[in-house]
Amino acid sequence: MPAPHLPLVSSTLAADATPVPAPHGWPLLRLGFRPFYLGAALFALLAMPLWVALFLGQVTLTLTVPAVLWHAHEMLFGFAVAVIVGFLLTAGKAWTGLATPRGAFLGALALLWVAARVAAVVAPYPVYAVLDLVLLPLVAAVLVDVLVRARNRRNLPLAGILVLLSLANLAFHLGVMGTIDMTPMRALHAGLALIVMIECVMAGRVVPAFTMSATPGLKLQIQRGLETTTLATTALALVLWVFAPPGPATAAAFTGAAVLQVLRQLQWRPLITRRRPILWILHVAYAWIAIGFALLALAQIGWVGVSAGVHALAIGATGGLIIGMITRTARGHTGRPLRASQAEVLAYALVMAAATLRVLVPLVAPQWLVPSLIGAAFAWCAAFAIYLSVYSPWLLGTRLDGKDG
Repeated sequence: MPAPHLPLVSSTLAADATPVPAPHGWPLLRLGFRPFYLGAALFALLAMPLWVALFLGQVTLTLTVPAVLWHAHEMLFGFAVAVIVGFLLTAGKAWTGLATPRGAFLGALALLWVAARVAAVVAPYPVYAVLDLVLLPLVAAVLVDVLVRARNRRNLPLAGILVLLSLANLAFHLGVMGTIDMTPMRALHAGLALIVMIECVMAGRVVPAFTMSATPGLKLQIQRGLETTTLATTALALVLWVFAPPGPATAAAFTGAAVLQVLRQLQWRPLITRRRPILWILHVAYAWIAIGFALLALAQIGWVGVSAGVHALAIGATGGLIIGMITRTARGHTGRPLRASQAEVLAYALVMAAATLRVLVPLVAPQWLVPSLIGAAFAWCAAFAIYLSVYSPWLLGTRLDGKDG
């Protein structure tokens, strides 16, 4: 699969070369990142304490799916997918100069996402499944439409990944209902694997570019052979994890992928960003991919539980990259400087603390699982509470520079 072109290396959009239309409509519904980033952050803040309360037996809630499946599914197809959708609906306009959903259409997409999250806890399961399955294909169709009309075929693979995510989500719901012979957790692993592949492809495009643009005179030497080998080995390891039984072959693939991911990231000179928090959060979060792969390799031979690797990828990598990208892109697309405030730096640190508490502490001190789980949930919620306090006024208001979007 060719790597998509992601020209998000500064706050300047590709579409800025065309005449700028006057702002119109409610600011929240002018561009996709606004409602979906806001919704994702709010959901991250609310869903995590509910899950911990369910896990500890402090809350009794009648769900149509086991609580652990609800938690895993909603953090992937609720939280993470909302950020992906918001990013792609925004980036699609930047890549093509063509309008992506706004106004009533964008509002309807956001309400569909909200309806699925609510239906998960109050509606009959078939209603929840149907509501949950509609959004991704709609967004894929929108993305294909603007890319084809703009002859921007290089980014079409992203729409293909959305389709694969839709299929993984469909397999989850059919597995829960017993319609197909596939465990729901395997479908969730497929969803996580696809999200990790999105992260690997996108990070290879934007992280080196962001690093060079912020460091005068820096010219990174990216070895294309290493890039290709890393992505291919990563894809192989993830496919084996989802579809093959645990064993030495998958362990070897994950070990190779972890080593290659470290070598790949070293090309990006991560230490040079240590004084730029809006950059180092992306580097630190990406490092959790190698950690997650190493833990999944150990899980294949029974040395650690699968949960450790899953949460390294889900909290450390995905959560870290999300908090980094929804701050950076929201700043750029609201006309603000690409510099993180002290509050945002604290949010970055809190997400990394949540990953450490949830993944590494139970590995070295299993008896501390419950306190570490509570601590991780608190850190996670605090991070997204900070995001909401800083960014809600920005996402609900007009751009500082008076432009539309």
